[in-house]
Amino acid sequence: MEVGVAKTRSYNYLYPSRKPTRIFFMVEIWNLFKYSFIGYGNYLVEEILHPSWDNYFYALLVISLFVWGLEMFFPWRKNQKIIRKDFWLDTFYMFFNFFIFNMIAYIALSSAAENFFLSVLSFFSTELNSLQLFDVNSFPFVLRLLLFFVITDFVQWGIHRLLHANKWLWNFHKVHHSVKEMGFAAHLRYHWMETIVYRTLLYIPLALIGGFHVDDVIFVHLFALTIGHLNHANVKLNYGPLKYIFNNAEMHIWHHSKELPEGNKHGVNFGISLSLWDYIFRTAHVPHSGRDLELGFDKDEKFPKDFLHQEMYPFKE
Repeated sequence: MEVGVAKTRSYNYLYPSRKPTRIFFMVEIWNLFKYSFIGYGNYLVEEILHPSWDNYFYALLVISLFVWGLEMFFPWRKNQKIIRKDFWLDTFYMFFNFFIFNMIAYIALSSAAENFFLSVLSFFSTELNSLQLFDVNSFPFVLRLLLFFVITDFVQWGIHRLLHANKWLWNFHKVHHSVKEMGFAAHLRYHWMETIVYRTLLYIPLALIGGFHVDDVIFVHLFALTIGHLNHANVKLNYGPLKYIFNNAEMHIWHHSKELPEGNKHGVNFGISLSLWDYIFRTAHVPHSGRDLELGFDKDEKFPKDFLHQEMYPFKE
């Protein structure tokens, strides 16, 4: 699943010329939180008031309406309602995770953490520079995009497996697996802690590779967003041989199956945009059409049904 994509886009908007400091006072932390909150709020207002082809707000809206249209005209489960179970809850999650959480906390937290991290590492600037494996600035544009896409997708595949294997992280990931009827908006039903986990672990490999620009990787983010919507949509598309490369609804629904195959207690089909990692590492499982599978997880009938209680659930377990 694609999480927190607006953060990188808005960072330059918030701090066009900011340099890390060596002494990190509490007042600076407070200012980071304050300016991040105000800056991202202004950024979000600009996004809403000024539609454009690279506008995240309207891109999410257009992609969602397009995939929802496919569900209406080409439904896989024909007896499933257009306004399915928890449709509005998932729609709220979609906009909360994509925008509201960024405004409330994520931009401020990540900006403060990043500045503190860079301040500490500035004492070791020579060693830090030597850690960079290579710079992709000299690579052709298409190759840069392909590298960013493949690297981030593989890292997210590994993180996704971790969310299932680690008991503490699994309690957060249960929010996503509490979906009982699959639809496009289920793509972005997830706990906000997943944003922090994904972005924190993604920062490490991307820091080792220089040259990825925000204005370039927007193509990758929107492509991944579209694939993620289609993976969860009530529509079956025939990918042909490409199903062994790209994740798809027929494969991903087995990931959400309540009954796990024998010998796979942590799940199967962990692919985000690409399915090939599951085929390479033998976690792929598509024995037959999973159209009418029961979705969820063991004892999910006791899982909270509303947003606030779902958000609080992992902290009570």
